Amino acid sequence: MQNFISIQYYHSPVGELLLGAYENQLCICDWRYRKMRPTVDKRIQAAVNAVYVEQEDQVISQCITQLEEYFRKERRTFDIPLLMLGSDFQKHVWNELILIPFGETQSYMGLAQKLNNVGAIRAVASANGANALSILVPCHRIIGSDGDLTGYAGGLSAKKRLLELEGSLSQQMTLF
Repeated sequence: MQNFISIQYYHSPVGELLLGAYENQLCICDWRYRKMRPTVDKRIQAAVNAVYVEQEDQVISQCITQLEEYFRKERRTFDIPLLMLGSDFQKHVWNELILIPFGETQSYMGLAQKLNNVGAIRAVASANGANALSILVPCHRIIGSDGDLTGYAGGLSAKKRLLELEGSLSQQMTLF
């Protein structure tokens, strides 16, 4: 019998998300139309030897409820059980992202410093870009060292809107 990842699509106020759950854990909360969608999907499915099946799931329903609370500014943290599927280094980066508080940002360099690996700034940026649990693992809170909004799987407009929602978009931040 084939393993499966339950998936559903969620139309958020900032873009459409693909939500996926495997064995009562959320393994995907990612932008449906991101450029790396096929690569991310292949990695996720291979990691648990499963295929996507569009169907209802309790964890996905819980995620949708919490995302809606977040977008209404009623929630600042999430308590969904997460299944991070990636390399040990990626998981280390993603766990650091979770520690960035709502309403705050961090630079790629600052994140590399927190990981005690300043020489790994490009690897940190790559791991940030490979995050398949957007918003819950808040990669949108990573900005350039100069305060510019750079790179985001959901697009810079979505990143800007998420940071505005969280109150962490300062006047000097610009889109590039």
